[in-house]
Amino acid sequence: MPAISTSHAVVLTHEHTDFDALASMLAAARLYPAAAPVLPRRLNRNLEAFLAVYRDLLPFVRLEDLPRRRVDHVVLVDTQTVQPIRGMSAAATGHIIDHHPQMRDLPDGWTFYGEETGATTTLLVEKLAEQGISVSAIEATLLMLGIYEDTGGLSFETTTSRDVRAAGWLLERGANLLIVNKFLHHPLTDEQRALYQQLTENSQPFQFHGHSVIIATATVPEPVEEISTLAHKLHDLYEPDALFMLVQMRDYIQVVARSTVDAIDVGKIATALGGGGHGRAAAALVRDANLHSAYETLVYLLQSHVKPAFTVGQIMSYGAPQTLTPQTTIAEAGERVRRYGFEGFPVVEGGRIVGMLTRREIDRALHHGLDRHPVSRYMRAGEIYVTPDDSVETLRKVMTEQDWGQVPVLDAHTSALLGIVTRTDLIKQWAAAAPARAESLAAKMETTLPAALLDLLRQAGACAGELGYPLYAVGGFVRDLLLDQPTSDVDLVVEGDAITLAQALARRLGGRVRSHRRFGTAKWILPPDLADVPNQIGVPVALDFVTARTEFYEHPTALPTVERSSIKQDLHRRDFTINTLAIRLTPDRWGELLDFYGGRKDLDDGLMRVLHSLSFVEDPTRILRAARFEQRFGFKIEPRSERLIADALDLLDRVSAERVRHELELILAEAEPERVVCRLADLGVLAKLHAELRCDTWLLEKAAELRGQLAEVRNPQSETPPAMALTFNDAPPLYLALLVYRLPEASQHELLQRFHIRKDYRDLLEEIARLRKRLDALSRNSVKPSEILAALTESSDAARLLLRVVSDSWLVRQRLDLYQRRLRHIRPLLDGDDLRRMGIPAGRIYTEILQRLAAGRADAEISTRADEEALAREMAARPRSP
Repeated sequence: MPAISTSHAVVLTHEHTDFDALASMLAAARLYPAAAPVLPRRLNRNLEAFLAVYRDLLPFVRLEDLPRRRVDHVVLVDTQTVQPIRGMSAAATGHIIDHHPQMRDLPDGWTFYGEETGATTTLLVEKLAEQGISVSAIEATLLMLGIYEDTGGLSFETTTSRDVRAAGWLLERGANLLIVNKFLHHPLTDEQRALYQQLTENSQPFQFHGHSVIIATATVPEPVEEISTLAHKLHDLYEPDALFMLVQMRDYIQVVARSTVDAIDVGKIATALGGGGHGRAAAALVRDANLHSAYETLVYLLQSHVKPAFTVGQIMSYGAPQTLTPQTTIAEAGERVRRYGFEGFPVVEGGRIVGMLTRREIDRALHHGLDRHPVSRYMRAGEIYVTPDDSVETLRKVMTEQDWGQVPVLDAHTSALLGIVTRTDLIKQWAAAAPARAESLAAKMETTLPAALLDLLRQAGACAGELGYPLYAVGGFVRDLLLDQPTSDVDLVVEGDAITLAQALARRLGGRVRSHRRFGTAKWILPPDLADVPNQIGVPVALDFVTARTEFYEHPTALPTVERSSIKQDLHRRDFTINTLAIRLTPDRWGELLDFYGGRKDLDDGLMRVLHSLSFVEDPTRILRAARFEQRFGFKIEPRSERLIADALDLLDRVSAERVRHELELILAEAEPERVVCRLADLGVLAKLHAELRCDTWLLEKAAELRGQLAEVRNPQSETPPAMALTFNDAPPLYLALLVYRLPEASQHELLQRFHIRKDYRDLLEEIARLRKRLDALSRNSVKPSEILAALTESSDAARLLLRVVSDSWLVRQRLDLYQRRLRHIRPLLDGDDLRRMGIPAGRIYTEILQRLAAGRADAEISTRADEEALAREMAARPRSP
């Protein structure tokens, strides 16, 4: 929250103040000690009763008691409309704090902080806790009143876990629930009781798109205070999705509205009546109208403003579905069923829906040998469809009346075929325990992702929206975001033409596009001003776009055949439920989480689960992936998936060597690859890769030591051992070397050949095999430094580090360290040019002389240039064998 740089500041809220507003003023005053909390002129009756008892213990100031001075800064809480007070400068700046979304653009000098919690007080209590600001028992009680009033004692649907945590924090600081209950359940006045009785007698129920609405009317001769209190009581009585009270008072009608669902935005309806508010609470004052006309206007507004609880667009599968023509044969339709597993297909002619052919009809025709007949003879004829904006009730009616289990979805304006919605989609919607509103990750993205990456995704989403293409971030990006391990590696799926989208972005923002029309993929290589440079941390150098697709396998272990499809089917082809999550990026549904297959719950429960029983059969490399993800995240492969792994183990032998090698390299690149290796041993996978591979205490201990050594050598301040030229890319080959170290040389060679291990891995393993033969020589007590130098000269840092880890000999480790610390730096002062100037004929003798000079320096036999020259002449003068 911004700091206040002036002492001429006040805390304000709305008139007819409730406890959430009053408590928010108190919390703001504690956060901004320089700002005076000024009480509004009109307070709800229970607030006046509370302040009559406890005002002396609280910092509130009445407007008439405010010192006469200029007010140049306002902290506005629980409302977004400021009521100017005496002394308030026209140029005053301000900061708004509210638990409803920002409703309008702010003037210069004004800022907004708000998140959707049950009460504004919650947001401010969180800040008090973060800053370690103490509160007295009565302050804690008032803050609790603010939370309890707006959340119905933590029972309203709008209550969040944050409200509960804030309430717990206040209880720990002495909030008194007896006082809370006393002032929240303030007795009604005689006038309020009479009005309440009239409202209950005149309550009419309605249903709009499946939402329950109560409209209650009454007429009173004189105004009645605080009729909003009665709205809570009526809501508790009827429990509708929305409640509207219309009370005729003298020459005006007071309208009070409450809603518990997003589909009924009472703020918009109240605005149409001349009032205002937000989506869940609003009010209006209607003049020059009688109660009957106001009632009729309200019903009309509800009919036009209320959205369906669920629309077809929320549950359908987007993307051009598989269709048949009337001339398609039954045999061809049967092949489509085998390939895609669908229960039926729309029949299209000339761009129009002319019928539907179901699987049942296909099977019957094939049974009777009618495979060459056209589908037009057996389809269910009719131009039956729905649109994305149709309610689920409309869909249910169409399915019931037409007996179609799959209904095409057409664009209401262009009649373009957008996708299909099935009876299964409808059943899942019925069974869904979650509310209609999909979970939004917008706030998490805002607070977690680098600003530059967030802006890039917004621009990509906006461009996709303009093209009419839903765009999604999918898979590991979403999974890691939910695990609070965000990455800039974003996979993007388009329900539309990925290449067209990438090209549109390149035209708008620069860069270039590489595409593969056959696969429907495009890589947008970002321009330098957008790519990952020092001022744009977290932005990749390119974004990959893929057209939503489905895949099928001609036989077990085969590479899949891929075809264009919808996001739902695209996600279904993935390996595990935790990788089937997607985030919508187009502006209309920015941040919306798609979870068709229970991935969010498995993520919360820490489970690895495949999507279907043939998953490991179709792609056995998923077995290796399951163990890798399980160990990386500390999850557990759920029992059924583990049984499926056991059933599919033998199929690993049929997978290409390159695919297995790729998965092994990913395992070796994990932070603790030995854990994955040991899990593969538990699952019986390690023995399938090679019968002699094993995981035991030795491997676990040596891998941990290797990891520690790598951390040391990567630390620029480390002196033990002295710095080696190693990078993160050296770790995977080293872990493989450790894994196979105890295998016989022939078995190592067999494994390298079988999985086509890459040359850089092979080179290291072969070097280690050569060096390990010299370890016995280094373990003797009497070893000269020159012998160590000769044994290790031209060896790589990586090979020596691995030998140091695997060796249990203290002497060997000391001698490896001696080489690393001193011997590897030894160089003779003389070189080949010096030997030539000394008149020594060129030849192999140059190498022998230089090696002997280095050995002499290592053993301290020579130390000066003169010593070297004397030894060189002596060696040159010796007779040489022919």
